[in-house]
Amino acid sequence: MNNILRYTNTKLQELLAENNFKKFNADQIFEWIYHKNELDFSKMTNLSLSLRDFLKNNFSNNLLTQLICQESADGTVKFLFKLNDNKTIETVLMPQSYGQSVCVTTQVGCNMGCTFCASGIIKKIRNLEVDEIIAQVYYVNQYLRKKYSGDDKNPKSRVSHIVVMGIGEPLDNYQNTLDFIEILNSPKAFGIGARHITVSTCGLVPKIKAFADLQLQANLAISLHAPNDAIRNSIMPINKAFPLEKLMEAVDYYIEKTNRRITFEYILIDNVNDSVENAHQLAQLIRGKNAYVNLIPYNEVRENPFRKSTNIDSFFKALKSKKINCIVRKEFGADIDAACGQLRAIREGIIK
Repeated sequence: MNNILRYTNTKLQELLAENNFKKFNADQIFEWIYHKNELDFSKMTNLSLSLRDFLKNNFSNNLLTQLICQESADGTVKFLFKLNDNKTIETVLMPQSYGQSVCVTTQVGCNMGCTFCASGIIKKIRNLEVDEIIAQVYYVNQYLRKKYSGDDKNPKSRVSHIVVMGIGEPLDNYQNTLDFIEILNSPKAFGIGARHITVSTCGLVPKIKAFADLQLQANLAISLHAPNDAIRNSIMPINKAFPLEKLMEAVDYYIEKTNRRITFEYILIDNVNDSVENAHQLAQLIRGKNAYVNLIPYNEVRENPFRKSTNIDSFFKALKSKKINCIVRKEFGADIDAACGQLRAIREGIIK
């Protein structure tokens, strides 16, 4: 039995029409679910009894089960959820000056094998279904509504920005990620503007080009983390399949096709990729591109040998001296299990 949250409005319209209901009923169902926060089909009183029975007999409506909720002093909240098959995933709420940002997970585990990342400690088991990704946002919305006493006029009471940067590689779960974005963006559902949605990839070149061809207004971020193939090969196995030359060709294709700026995510790791020379190499690699660099202090994981860079300021200044647009990202959840995948790995006994 499929979860009702799995369906985009268009797909729900098609399914209802195939079963002799009206397409506009999909709009009514979306109104109940996403605007009135009601998942109980029996309470959707403007639907016919026959349609309510159809929904109850053919769809589930369960959300995720919260196992752990860690709240940081800086306002960051990390959730560990259990899925129906008892697998676990993480979701992170990051309050920002511009709104409530949520980092969602798209896979159970990750096969990309980045050596510095806690997510890859547990290999990919499966892709998340659309409803399992949507449910993360739905649940955090409920958390925020409760925190702010259901005050819908308070912008802090709802999710406003999405980053698809949690456990897994979003473009390896391509169609489900696209359906997720469609539901997020639909005014009949969450109504989150496409420019408030960012999808991150470690560098799946064919999918980057396919994503560019869609010409969505959503943002694209490249998890770069190295200025040359030698370093990137050593910490990111994906680079052996799609080395920097091919990746930069895909980046250029994306920028030309969409006329949108791209973000390069760059985690600074001590004595690995954080020298001034590395900064100059990075500047040379991306010079002239419509892009900026998001420098990220490394969240240490005990089972990995890597450590947070002590050269963040000098790296930043070296990039700026080369006229590269860059920022140092604010650190989130320093007093909780902040690294992506860390909370899940700890609970499952993979790391301590």
